[in-house]
Amino acid sequence: MSKKYHLFEVYGIELEYMLVYNKSFKAAPIVDKLLTKKAGELTADIENGDIAWSNELVAHVVELKTNGPTNNLDDLSEAFHKNVLEINALLKPLESHLLPTAAHPLLNPAKDTELWKHSYSEVYELYNRIFDCNGHGWSNVQSTHINLPFFDDKEFEKLHAAIRIILPLIPGLCASSPILEGKKTGFKDTRLEYYKTNQKEIPELTGLVIPERVFSKVDYYATIFEPIKRAIRPHDTKKILDHHFLNSRGAIARFDRNAIEIRLVDIQECPKADMAICVLIIEVLKLLVYKKLAPIQQQKKWLKQELFDILNPIIKDAENYTISNLDYLSLFLIEETISVKNIWKHLYGLAKENIHESHHEAIEIILNEGTLATRILKAIGDDYSEPNIKKVYSKLADCLQENTVFLP
Repeated sequence: MSKKYHLFEVYGIELEYMLVYNKSFKAAPIVDKLLTKKAGELTADIENGDIAWSNELVAHVVELKTNGPTNNLDDLSEAFHKNVLEINALLKPLESHLLPTAAHPLLNPAKDTELWKHSYSEVYELYNRIFDCNGHGWSNVQSTHINLPFFDDKEFEKLHAAIRIILPLIPGLCASSPILEGKKTGFKDTRLEYYKTNQKEIPELTGLVIPERVFSKVDYYATIFEPIKRAIRPHDTKKILDHHFLNSRGAIARFDRNAIEIRLVDIQECPKADMAICVLIIEVLKLLVYKKLAPIQQQKKWLKQELFDILNPIIKDAENYTISNLDYLSLFLIEETISVKNIWKHLYGLAKENIHESHHEAIEIILNEGTLATRILKAIGDDYSEPNIKKVYSKLADCLQENTVFLP
């Protein structure tokens, strides 16, 4: 059993990146070669000091994550960036590089998907059999995960209540997937538009993305895990899937490691932007947990459907959506109809004194210039030709290499 930590004592951050070939810009299903080059032999996980590398479901995505819990978020941008530089150096002879953002703008999942074929592959094969993972919602999604600890039921209650409340606003801060297969999708956060339905064969897994109103371990098992176990049983005859692994809500409780993992964050153009977003989300959660905003009873009363109804249009319009539900806005001490962009500006104003100045620039660019999705669309203009899309996304890959925030 892993060590238990108290609220906001430590954090775990995970960043997913796609590998693409330099010339064709197509997905490069060579994560096994990358990991082999680094380790000297094929391994699914590599510890590289503060950061660990691992494979994912598809052969063209690598995950970088904090190597165990960390209590220092302010040095992580630098640590992740050093690993990005090392990976790109290893990929150079393989004529490929890392590509940021939550979705490849030109990938054809039916043609360009290869599942990971090595360790753990029987789990992935089973997933593929049930859900057919050759779709954008499976093979063209890169996200940032934020893991936050809780010590006991009392802390779980506070943290889960606060996270449920903030989930609908997250795409308005970090949407980064506005283009698929060379076309504007009409959604700033197309990754989440797919996320809602990519497990429709077994709806118990994702639910309504917003988790149910459950605030204790016993309730969580009864309300969320038991229905998941029942629903998967006919498909998982060998009993290889774990209920923690199967739960696909936008925030999932990991009682095996006493943490809640937030999954609605689209990955950005560079670790500097990713960490700025993570820090802002965490500081706003602290305001909710430590009673600087609405009291916990008010936070707990929200039904998943009510919160989903706020999330859904924000998946489409991100920061530009205007929220008119005054009951919801009152949770954040806001009394009138307001855009999601201005909610985040308001929350940043409340949290700024607790945010290290190294994050200010990235947060302020996002709040003033718009989500990465908005900035990508601005850079594309009206030219959705393949050369122009490649040009813009190559600039995003440069931002990743240089750890700089993208401005069109």
